Amino acid sequence: MKTLVIAEKPSVGRDIARVLGCASKAEGCLFSDNYIVSWAIGHLVTLFEPEDYSPVWKRWSMNTLPIIPESIRLKPAPKTKKQLNLLKRLMNGKDVDQIICATDSGREGELIFRYIYQMNGCVKPFKRLWISSMTDEAITSGLASMKDGKEYDALYESARCRSEADWLVGMNASRAFTIKYSALLSVGRVQTPTLAIIVSRQKEIEAFVSQDYWEVRADFENPAYSGIWFDYQTKDSKIFNKERAEGIAAKVKNKEGVVSDVTTERKKVPPHQLYDLTELQRDANKRFGFPAQKTLSIAQVLYEKRKLITYPRTDSRHLTSDMAPKIPVVLRRLNIEPYKQYAAYTLGLPSLPITLRIVDDAKVSDHHAVIPADTTPRLASLSPDELKIYDLIVRRFIAAFYPVYIYDITSIISLVEDEIFLTKGNTIIQPGWTELYPQGLTASKDNRNKPEEAILPSVKKGDPIKTKDTKCVKKKTQPPKPYTEATLLSAMENAGRFIENEELASALKESGLGTPATRAAIIERLISVGYITRKSKTLIPTEKGMKLIEAVPPELKSPETTGKWEKGLENIAKSGMDAEKFMASIKRYVNFLVSSAKTTEKTVEFPAEDRKKRVRKTGQVKLGTCPKCGAGDILENSRAYYCSRWKDGCAFNIWKNALERFSITLDTDTAGKLARGEEAEVKGALNGQEKAFIISLANDLAVKARIKQPIS
Repeated sequence: MKTLVIAEKPSVGRDIARVLGCASKAEGCLFSDNYIVSWAIGHLVTLFEPEDYSPVWKRWSMNTLPIIPESIRLKPAPKTKKQLNLLKRLMNGKDVDQIICATDSGREGELIFRYIYQMNGCVKPFKRLWISSMTDEAITSGLASMKDGKEYDALYESARCRSEADWLVGMNASRAFTIKYSALLSVGRVQTPTLAIIVSRQKEIEAFVSQDYWEVRADFENPAYSGIWFDYQTKDSKIFNKERAEGIAAKVKNKEGVVSDVTTERKKVPPHQLYDLTELQRDANKRFGFPAQKTLSIAQVLYEKRKLITYPRTDSRHLTSDMAPKIPVVLRRLNIEPYKQYAAYTLGLPSLPITLRIVDDAKVSDHHAVIPADTTPRLASLSPDELKIYDLIVRRFIAAFYPVYIYDITSIISLVEDEIFLTKGNTIIQPGWTELYPQGLTASKDNRNKPEEAILPSVKKGDPIKTKDTKCVKKKTQPPKPYTEATLLSAMENAGRFIENEELASALKESGLGTPATRAAIIERLISVGYITRKSKTLIPTEKGMKLIEAVPPELKSPETTGKWEKGLENIAKSGMDAEKFMASIKRYVNFLVSSAKTTEKTVEFPAEDRKKRVRKTGQVKLGTCPKCGAGDILENSRAYYCSRWKDGCAFNIWKNALERFSITLDTDTAGKLARGEEAEVKGALNGQEKAFIISLANDLAVKARIKQPIS
């Protein structure tokens, strides 16, 4: 008897097969005397489309909403049906008595396996391989410590609820608001509140009215230094009256004064915490301008193919206690250029400073922080972009064991003619972990820029000074900055700050909008449907995106609603909430959304050309003018060729699988010719009955077509 191992991707399957000694090849799998290793290709199973449940739900009509099936059903993904059938044969084969789930160790990976398991009607026991690194050692260790698959039932329920909730909300809300506004609108449980955050910032920018203000700078002599005037009460240096600013400058020019105070404050900044995916994406966006999706893709390559980092789709910035003994091993692997001097320093310490900022079991959920894997890197084999991401992860890891960064902030208060001037400078006392960043640091909440060392005069309280010169500098108040991907990721992660309810905002600190693994895809989705655009590093909402947020009810665009759901999904995964109770709340919400679309008045009008713009943007090709209505364009989607005026009642439609019974592929070129009434050559030998069917198909759609049969 054999054990069947199912990985998420072929590349991962091959790595596991190598460790298990599966050297023999067969179609879609590798095997040995004791094991068979096969794989999914991402999602092999998908959810039913509305028309799969009932023909009534095929047509987009407000009368058929809401669409809430008694149970959400599964079907094979068309493009990967062959691999699904192979897995069905292997899973239910008489020579297989046990299965190992080796898909990615997370919510989506669990869903991929469970859907395959369910779709293929398998009832055999299975174990779960849960690893955070793709090195041979990690795979071997994981195989030796597998748990029964039932222990991950709660994680699967969370994943299932996420999948079904997104389908119910997206399908119903998109249809309801598309029909209401006669514009193709994509609405989602997470994407719409995310869009609302971007739109809100854009409205702040558009409403902002810039004001002129002035700052007064004084240059002192004996000793030489400069100071900026400020209001001692408000601590503000802005002067919004030009005459007042010029008056202060004239008042103190060439006048004597005194140093009224000198203070020095010592600052200690600990090393950054280790990376989770969101923090890695933020830093890569700030430093290199990488979109979040690009960073995730590179990290996946470094994990799966290069085997240089641990599992990247994590929301934790800590390690578990059982990893503490492995830390020196990883550091020794990094004792190469350009990290040699830094790794050597940590390895030379009497003991590594492993604090709760680094190792804390309570702060780790499914996966620990992203760190370098226990592998000696071959940096020359990496692409330039792969090297950039790997370098970020390595430096963050080594820096965690360096001393704190210490610097002094010195403030000099100068008093001239009762006017106060402030001078500040920083002096580095101990560079500590900043030594790993000789080119400067990326900025984030706990990742402050390294201050420049400033040379300040040696003065003390009571020293006399004299103003040599003064200057009024005109400036303008600045509007809020548009979101970059880095700042948007932070906003999504900390969605609770957009909520006025303090108790709920506090509860959302650990959830936010989406998950680290899905946030990049949400941003890309908003771009693909034409709601936002990238402009350099910033994300700007389009007119369509702005209007959508005006059109939908507050509950659909509120981070509060989605944040509560993310918290609920997390509770399901931890067995703290009943899955059916969660889904019941989703169904109530869907009913509310549809009712809102049906009963409320239209608040905005979407431009008529909006859909045409989207067609061009997504690369859809017009195959010709619709022969049935004479007004629409023939367009293509994944399932059919159809008229662009379908919402106005035109029934023109050619299904792509219409000729499959004759083993004939109806491709774009052939469909276009049929639609235009031109002679079309179809692949396959046709008898009279088959030819008659095709002509009938064309005629039924008011298309005059001649079928040219190729010579066999």
